[in-house]
Amino acid sequence: MPIYNDQLNRKLQFSSTPKRIISLVPSQTELLYDLGLRDEVVGITKFCVHPEEWFKIKTRVGGTKKYDFEKIKALNPDLIIGNKEENEKEQIEELMKDYNVWMSDIYTLKDAYDMITRIGTLVGKQQEATNLKLEIESKFNQFQQPTANNQQLVSYFIWNKPYMVAGNNTFINEMLKVCGFKNVFEQERYPEIDAEQLAKANPEIILLSSEPYPFKEKHIQEFKAICPNAKVLIVDGEIFSWYGSRLLQAPAYFKQLIESIASK
Repeated sequence: MPIYNDQLNRKLQFSSTPKRIISLVPSQTELLYDLGLRDEVVGITKFCVHPEEWFKIKTRVGGTKKYDFEKIKALNPDLIIGNKEENEKEQIEELMKDYNVWMSDIYTLKDAYDMITRIGTLVGKQQEATNLKLEIESKFNQFQQPTANNQQLVSYFIWNKPYMVAGNNTFINEMLKVCGFKNVFEQERYPEIDAEQLAKANPEIILLSSEPYPFKEKHIQEFKAICPNAKVLIVDGEIFSWYGSRLLQAPAYFKQLIESIASK
């Protein structure tokens, strides 16, 4: 039987191509759709909002951290796809006792490309995945990055009350680097900070993400009060943090964002 390694270097065996798949990660759910899967995906999470047609009709097995195990059992999956960061470890380990669970682990674009091709091979869409990866690579290769010596200092907020930012060793930080930004918060992962720390860091640009916390225009003045000289913008969190087929949209969005910042 074919053996497939996930990104945690775990080996999974399948006697045939999986036909009953549950995805526990929104960006990977969208990827499965864009690879051409349809009836094969039987379950998703309540946060898997793309594609909209799946969100309406597919069985939702819970969120990304907590699942309805009875619903999962009823769906009888032969493959569950998760992610080390987005899914809760104990819940995933519980699923691993009964099901084939393929896990991604993504911090860089290279990791994202690897995930796309591995999942494509696993679900019988190897050529489609290769074509998608090459198209994304091409778009990023054509993207004109700002020169390193013009790096602007940035902070990227993912949560409000308490304030939480994207730090080092995250996919969001990788996307900030792609844009030519330098993150003022170099702590690992997603540190909690306060207004005093933000003022001291003195970023030139403050990016407020549309997810997981839904920052709105009304929050801009709150941050302007802390850093009066900073440019404060709402940004598309899906573009910065989704590492599947949505990456196709990222270079054009980043170009537009950089131009918008320059005009402020």
